[in-house]
Amino acid sequence: MQNKKIVIFGSGNVAFHIGKAFLRNDYSILQVVGRSEKSTTILSELLNCSSNIGYNNINMDADIYILAVNDSSIAEIVDNVSFGDKLVIHTSGSITLDVFKSLKNYGVIYPLQTFSKQREIDMKKVPLFVEANNEQSMRNILSIAKQLSNNVELADSEKRKTLHLSAVFACNFTNHMLAISEQVLINHNLKFDYLKPLIIETLEKALQQSPLNIQTGPAVRNDHITIDRHLELLADSEEYQKLYSFVSESIIKMYSKQNK
Repeated sequence: MQNKKIVIFGSGNVAFHIGKAFLRNDYSILQVVGRSEKSTTILSELLNCSSNIGYNNINMDADIYILAVNDSSIAEIVDNVSFGDKLVIHTSGSITLDVFKSLKNYGVIYPLQTFSKQREIDMKKVPLFVEANNEQSMRNILSIAKQLSNNVELADSEKRKTLHLSAVFACNFTNHMLAISEQVLINHNLKFDYLKPLIIETLEKALQQSPLNIQTGPAVRNDHITIDRHLELLADSEEYQKLYSFVSESIIKMYSKQNK
């Protein structure tokens, strides 16, 4: 599939990184299709291709159409663009293959990674999970994925949804907790830098061992005295109090089951 012509729908973080990965692998990118004129133009200039806003004037000369857009936009694109027998691929972890059921050749390449335009990502190391509706589409999608990454696996829609759910806990929720810890420190005129060695050690341990086996803190010790003190410190934020209590109770329940 190398040297095939591609049109990319989307101009956000995923489109940005997957577009650069295609460019590095000598694919011919014809066009970026987006909603935001600014971000679409920026990405098209980076990928050295044309840009298009909306559903008129989409370049239909491509062999492959990559839908690197938010989940709610995938069905809308399918309803508004006549792809014929072209290969259409979305990059979502939570949208099933059925969204393409009106098309002829389609599939999924789901990159299990968090993307930001400000940070470089080595796509060769990113796990790509693939699915397709027929044997030819699967061969083509596997060929594409294996050029982009050294870590490619098959995963049907249900497996991808589970992977995406676990990724929300591991990435999005973890980052939200870090954002809260940063805010708590700022509210007390303390620097987030103090926590960085702790965060690094916590993540390194979790990657080297089972996270289940390395839990520390007052909740795993069932230390309600310390928990109550922390809740007092959060008296000015009912939201943070509720979150602290809920997560602490979840930890207590998990490890009470382990110790039985």
